[in-house]
Amino acid sequence: MIAQLLLGLVVAYISWSFVAMEINYHRASSMGIPLVRLPVDPLNIAWIIVEPSLWRLLDRLPINWGTFGRYSRRGWQFDVKAESHLRYGPIWALVTPANIWVYVADPDAIHEIFNRRADFLRPGKMYKVLEVFGPCISTASWTDWPRHRKVLAAPFNENIMRFVWDESLNQAREMLQSWTSDADPGIPSFAKDTRTLSLNVLAATGFRRSYKFRGSSQPAPDEVRTYRDALQTVLDNALFVMLVPPRLLTLPLLLPKSWARVGKAAADFKQYMRHMLDEETSLLGQGKTGTGSLMTSFVQAFNTHQKEEASVKSSGAGQSPPRGLTVDEIFGNIFVINFAGHDTTANTLAFSMLLFAANPEVQDWVAEELQEVIKDGDYEKWDYGVLFPELKRCRAVLLETLRLYPPIMALPKWTTQHPQPLRIGDGEWTVVIPPHVAVLPSLLTAQTHPKYWEDSLEWKPSRWIISSTSTAAGSNGSLASRPSQETLFTPARCTYFPWSDGPQNCPGAKFAQVEFVAVLACLLRNHRVEVVQEPDETLEQARYRAWATTQDCDLELLLRMRNADRVRLAWKRV
Repeated sequence: MIAQLLLGLVVAYISWSFVAMEINYHRASSMGIPLVRLPVDPLNIAWIIVEPSLWRLLDRLPINWGTFGRYSRRGWQFDVKAESHLRYGPIWALVTPANIWVYVADPDAIHEIFNRRADFLRPGKMYKVLEVFGPCISTASWTDWPRHRKVLAAPFNENIMRFVWDESLNQAREMLQSWTSDADPGIPSFAKDTRTLSLNVLAATGFRRSYKFRGSSQPAPDEVRTYRDALQTVLDNALFVMLVPPRLLTLPLLLPKSWARVGKAAADFKQYMRHMLDEETSLLGQGKTGTGSLMTSFVQAFNTHQKEEASVKSSGAGQSPPRGLTVDEIFGNIFVINFAGHDTTANTLAFSMLLFAANPEVQDWVAEELQEVIKDGDYEKWDYGVLFPELKRCRAVLLETLRLYPPIMALPKWTTQHPQPLRIGDGEWTVVIPPHVAVLPSLLTAQTHPKYWEDSLEWKPSRWIISSTSTAAGSNGSLASRPSQETLFTPARCTYFPWSDGPQNCPGAKFAQVEFVAVLACLLRNHRVEVVQEPDETLEQARYRAWATTQDCDLELLLRMRNADRVRLAWKRV
């Protein structure tokens, strides 16, 4: 009886799903664009849980799953890249039982979407999971977003960038020492080490808490002892703490030990944040300038918020638009900055390490610039203001790696309660998108579309370099020019936007560039990386294995390699 009831519920659910999908299909047909049916929505919680395991089973069957097999996988955009838009055109849609997902790859239409932020809204509800410690810029409404952005943008100034440069050099030097002093051939986990480096830079920059680099070959501490350890535990379990409120993990329940450890780390992290907030408030209260860290800017915003509340209470006036940030908003934004800045930079560094190992000629090309620009071998004399603007090839490596391996592959927006017209192809035709529909600028498609990028699927950092002796426009860069004669290529508008675009772009873009360039400069000036060959493996096979590892990716919260540690790398002095 129970089995029959469960079977009936399953049949009813599947039937309802197909009916709902057809209703949405009829609604989407009004746009007059190519439509693809998908019987399961990518935001379906049950599907998110079972999808990886289910596809491991389904892929063993000799069945062509068609569009279902292509678009129902998490992170399908990485595998498909520009293929769908080449097949369906500059705009098309996935129709599911729950939603209509419109994908846009036309640069002019993408520019319009980014700039009409009152018509194409950032879906705050989709990002609610980021509110682990409080409301943040990612979940703010479009009317409240400028208040958060003003506070977060303020500390990303040149003084902070100089500190990021110095701290990144220091961490990279210690990481390189760890890699070259280990007796074992190969680094146990270069991906883990880049995460450690990124975390240490964030901790030092955000709160002036510097930590020694601890490589993957060194044993990790059993207990959370510092702010950095607490933050690392939280970020390593980011998806878990987003789905399970940390307060539940600290209750006196019979929880698994690993869960309790995450709960304690989250509680400790919040305690550290509160302590640093109080510390910074005390300094500013004494008339001092504060530490000059990100927390300084947050405390100033908190003081603004308190003054506003006091003014409203004393005057009895009506509620005015809020200013500054509350304590919960400060904590929420600190978490988001660390989450976004940690994994994105760390993963990009990890991808670049393997790509360098697979393409040794690119290492020599970057090193040529470093030898010409940096005359002094003493890291402490490497001045940010002098060197960073000149290291264009280092930045080219970052730009090219993000072109092919962006942390996220589409940037969801949502139409309002009103239909929204969207011009496609220089206004050649207009698509009217229904209310409450997801509209996604196809980031990875735009960045790999052969219409805008020559050899679009090749990792070619030289495409970003224009030589003063050449008329080439970056798409087919050469390795032959001199660094002093070069400038960086600027892509056509909205064909490259790994940090988003328009008014709501990422405030930490330059932070990431400065950190990445400093690390590369330290690593490649006097060293080269190579793949540790396996028994009976040729050098070419080893390099191919490194490249193939960068193609085997999944998407949990951000794009990452499934198993970066299947390749061991070794750094050697030249």
